[in-house]
Amino acid sequence: MTGFKRIKTALISVYDKTGLESVIRVLDKLSVRFISTGGTKNYISSLNIPVTSVEEITTYPSIFGGRVKTLHPKIFGGILFRRENEEDLKETVKYEIPGIDLVIVDLYPFESTVKSGAGEEDIIEKIDIGGISLIRAAAKNFEDVLIVSAKEQYMELQKLLEEKGGETSIEDRKNFAVYAFGTSSHYDTAIYNYFSAGSPKSFRQSIQNGQELRYGENPHQKGYFFGDFDEMFEKIAGREISYNNLLDIDAAVVLIRDFKDPSFGILKHNNACGFASREVLLEAWTDALAGDPVSAFGGILISNREIDARCAEEINKIFFEVIIAPSYGEKVLEMLMQKKNRIILRIKDFQVPGNNFRTVLNGALVQQRDSKVETESDLTAMTLRKPNTSEIKDMLFANKLVKHSKSNTIVLAKNQQLIGSGVGQTSRVDALKQAIEKARNFKFELKRAVMASDAFFPFSDCVEIAHNAGINAVIQPGGSIRDKDSIDYCNSNNIAMVFTGIRHFKH
Repeated sequence: MTGFKRIKTALISVYDKTGLESVIRVLDKLSVRFISTGGTKNYISSLNIPVTSVEEITTYPSIFGGRVKTLHPKIFGGILFRRENEEDLKETVKYEIPGIDLVIVDLYPFESTVKSGAGEEDIIEKIDIGGISLIRAAAKNFEDVLIVSAKEQYMELQKLLEEKGGETSIEDRKNFAVYAFGTSSHYDTAIYNYFSAGSPKSFRQSIQNGQELRYGENPHQKGYFFGDFDEMFEKIAGREISYNNLLDIDAAVVLIRDFKDPSFGILKHNNACGFASREVLLEAWTDALAGDPVSAFGGILISNREIDARCAEEINKIFFEVIIAPSYGEKVLEMLMQKKNRIILRIKDFQVPGNNFRTVLNGALVQQRDSKVETESDLTAMTLRKPNTSEIKDMLFANKLVKHSKSNTIVLAKNQQLIGSGVGQTSRVDALKQAIEKARNFKFELKRAVMASDAFFPFSDCVEIAHNAGINAVIQPGGSIRDKDSIDYCNSNNIAMVFTGIRHFKH
């Protein structure tokens, strides 16, 4: 491989012209010849810069409504011929193939068309054929050709042109080629996932915008985030967001989405340690903090309402890592930013992916996201005593929390407040005992509290322990071959129990 090569001819075919003018003008100053297609050619001409149409090169018109424009040997030959190969050079002369040293492409917006809710006919027309082929050809021949495969690279290209006077090194061309193969791979993955939705034959995932984090879960592990954080959040203040912060932020936002009433949550290690729903946000904060003021230290705070000044004054009294809210009242940010390391996020309207995936063994597990939120119509009363209105409200509240807590898990709630939870335990009995102990440690009265379980009770021991602690209403999925044991115990002790029929394991 040789080193520097001068750009003499550029082929430009882009869908979005944003940012293109400055690149065109720099290339023009470097006496680069332009070849272009359709709308891009007209755009370059509008800048009073000479440009040759692809049709002039190929002597063939654009056909089939623009579906075929650049797909011609004179175009792809000009990109792919090897400059150091004598036979290739002879063929360029024989077939009058012009050399093309730079290819700039911006693909049809397939992903944004899908997101817009367009019909399948429109989506199919946004599958780029010529553009993706140009990218692949130019990237393959990076030894001789520079490929710019997205408008996000225009500034980098312009800087390169200005610094090196229109020449590029093999390292430059290879780096752009790597990016280009990423562009084509991502594009093809998006198309595959659209057409295979609901019945994937293989697992393909492509996420752009990767960034290296300070480290992974622990300082000796490297960590990376792939995604568009700014699409979901406005980061207002605070230090760099860590790997563990991101895990907790994810857990917080998917939890809060299940609550419609004014609510405040405090999370540690992906689990809610405090949560409450109230008509007034300050009361929601106060009662969420009361659920476990010890674990709240260094926690992730999230609200589904604007943080007002009264609430911020109380929040400001504790140490926390991250706060998330849809908005912040007047002078609130000034107050919260007094401690510079606090990460303050404004959450935007967003859609969460429909599937979850994670690496396991030498492959990946993929599943539909657990988006089920039980309502009163999902509850089946299994006991002689039916739950009253207040108990039903607390049952549904507790069931949302248990869904978002690590299994095995038990949640105790009262008056729309989390008062105790046992999470990540190897037995449901241990989870319950942990939840009761936490509730008692923070002076909660368990009488008239409700208990939620993420899965069925295999024996009646949990309802017996809960009853002895003062709990008199239970919500669980049901489905054990020994459900009758738990039902009989509840009937004998005036406990109301409902089944949802939905298990909420979270591993």
